[in-house]
Amino acid sequence: MAKIYPLKTIKKKNSGRDSQGHISTRHRGGEHKRYLRIIDWRRSQKDLKAKVIAIEYDPNRSADIALLSYQNGTKSYILAPDKLKIGDLLVSSDSAPIKDGNCLALKNIPIGLAIHALELFPGKGAQIVKTAGSAAFIQSLDGDKAVVKLPSGQIRLFSGNCQATIGQVGNLDHFNQKLKRAGDSRHRGFRPTVRGVAQHPDSHPHGGGEGRSSIGMNPKTPWGRPAMGKITRKRKKASNRLIIKNRK
Repeated sequence: MAKIYPLKTIKKKNSGRDSQGHISTRHRGGEHKRYLRIIDWRRSQKDLKAKVIAIEYDPNRSADIALLSYQNGTKSYILAPDKLKIGDLLVSSDSAPIKDGNCLALKNIPIGLAIHALELFPGKGAQIVKTAGSAAFIQSLDGDKAVVKLPSGQIRLFSGNCQATIGQVGNLDHFNQKLKRAGDSRHRGFRPTVRGVAQHPDSHPHGGGEGRSSIGMNPKTPWGRPAMGKITRKRKKASNRLIIKNRK
């Protein structure tokens, strides 16, 4: 009888292709088979103590993950904060003690403390500050509003009811790891990229010419659209108005 993994599902390969099989994201495909670990971004088991029973590697993210076992018998995965150890007790509650791994609303967290797994909107679940070694810092609290400095340097206004987990994301050594051979990238699902100037002119606007040549024009995508200098990001009015200081 096959084993059942309630906390894992098989990650389906799409190799950068859409529902019709056309390539929608270039240079993807061939990745190693892996499970998708289901992370509890909402920390849904409120006011229940949980024991850390394992700290595991997750091939789908840069951070390590921690397996929690709750008092009611349920288990879930969360991001493993730095210095978290097997056997530690964690809780998600508005009255939780100030301890790495505990989850509270921003208005209940002291100013200047490192936080991660931060919600953009109350109840939506953690959306930002989730990569290995990252941390945000609460700069000030004013009633139901919190001013938070994000890892990018951006200073942003949040609702005091947004939840965050105390501590810095673990696996700080991730950024010192080097991919030593081409297969390391291929196992991660990244296929080779060829420069436009090295291609045939039918394949790329930068291609062609005798010998080695420069781009010779304003940089373009393979489909002839401007690639540098032209603003393509859609302005998000509801979100941008909460930015106090931009990262640039």
